[in-house]
Amino acid sequence: SSIDFLILTHAHLDHSGLIPKLCRLGFQGPIYCNQATSDLCQVLLPDSGYIQESEVERKNRKNLRAGKELIEAIYTVDDAEASLKQFRPLNYDEIIQVADDIEMRLRDAGHILGSSIVELWIEDENGRNIKLVFTGDLGQGNQPIIKNPTVIESADYLFMESTYGNRYHRGVSNRRDELEEIIKDTMRKGGNLIIPAFAVERTQDLLYDLNYLYNHGRLDPSIDIYIDSPLAIAATEIFLKSYEYYDDETRRLLDQGKLNLPNLKFSRSQEDSIQLNQVKGNTIIISASGMCDAGRIKHHLKHNLWRPESTILFVGYQAEGTLGRRILDGQKLVRIRGEQIAVKADIKKIEAYSAHADQGGLLSWLKQFAKLPQTVFLVHGEEDAQRTLAELIKKELNVTVVVPGWLDEFELQAVYKPEVMEFDEEAINKAMVAEEMYLGLRVRLHELFKEASNTGDYDNLISRMRELDKKIAGIL
Repeated sequence: SSIDFLILTHAHLDHSGLIPKLCRLGFQGPIYCNQATSDLCQVLLPDSGYIQESEVERKNRKNLRAGKELIEAIYTVDDAEASLKQFRPLNYDEIIQVADDIEMRLRDAGHILGSSIVELWIEDENGRNIKLVFTGDLGQGNQPIIKNPTVIESADYLFMESTYGNRYHRGVSNRRDELEEIIKDTMRKGGNLIIPAFAVERTQDLLYDLNYLYNHGRLDPSIDIYIDSPLAIAATEIFLKSYEYYDDETRRLLDQGKLNLPNLKFSRSQEDSIQLNQVKGNTIIISASGMCDAGRIKHHLKHNLWRPESTILFVGYQAEGTLGRRILDGQKLVRIRGEQIAVKADIKKIEAYSAHADQGGLLSWLKQFAKLPQTVFLVHGEEDAQRTLAELIKKELNVTVVVPGWLDEFELQAVYKPEVMEFDEEAINKAMVAEEMYLGLRVRLHELFKEASNTGDYDNLISRMRELDKKIAGIL
């Protein structure tokens, strides 16, 4: 209850997943995020609450039989749905006042749909402004569907993620080749290809690459492709309607009608999912959860792990202690739903499916600042990744880098600036003026598109956009 407001950078559950608990414990303030993040949380958080309730119910049945104390869910579906009423979705690039002395702007982080970099301007007791920038999860450049991370001009203090601070993504340019070869090899053996995938972003990236293979005659149209995850289906439907966040290539493909997989099927009901357990070959099944610890993927693993002709393909990070990590590490016998299952299927991994910027991407993004931060705080990374990236930033940019520990506190002071003198218009920072004008134009164009989208009057929109395009061409 002592928290005034919450800023959410994106919808992934390692960032949003405890919001219902926070609200359950008394937080009543607004939750600021991008519109697409709000849309995704509308399906992600209630689903998470359902999983919490289901897992607790299953464990309590065992506890009751064993005479142990019953446990409570971290939060319920009702808690999740109640928390959604506090969401306040915002557009990118608009500066809003969130408190008397605090202004905020969300910028595209290029990580997943709706992911945001947060810019905060805080006025201290002496009337001086301090600018803080939080990267959230920063995206890798040239990802399919979404745009590249926005370049930030300046910050006094930067809070930067460091997930891949000590690594480079390998094989990004040939990941479709790897996917094609794994599909062909599995179909030759007569088995199924099972792909555990996160419902948000990873599933859509896979569909994009499968669509690419299909359009280039490299995917057999007789192969059935199923998305067997209600959450992934809902997330995909949100992606399909979020045209304004697409990069240019995705818009072009969509306009040309080339984002269409005729052999794609959605497995919505529990009965549909159970029927897939009878399928023995010529099928690709994409299901959640991505780390195999919950959801329908466990049933597909139970029915395919023991089959040498099938393949399990991992396309995401598998955390220590998860079922996915045990399989990937080569464990020959795993327990699924209380039953021991032999691991005889081929186990494959494509490492190029990462939505995080790697070491090169993080450093490249930071180097584009016109005015480097006074201090960079590295967060959201393992110790070795943070240490490696810290040394690299110090060496190449000569910037102070801090790797904060748990519960560390820091006093952030306004960066010294010379006393403001009288000056004319010529002395104004032209880069900032240009940026504000550019962003204002983007916002007005967004509102124009949004109005047409709501009314369906696309003829008028196209006419006005053509007129505007001619005027811009005349200026250039």
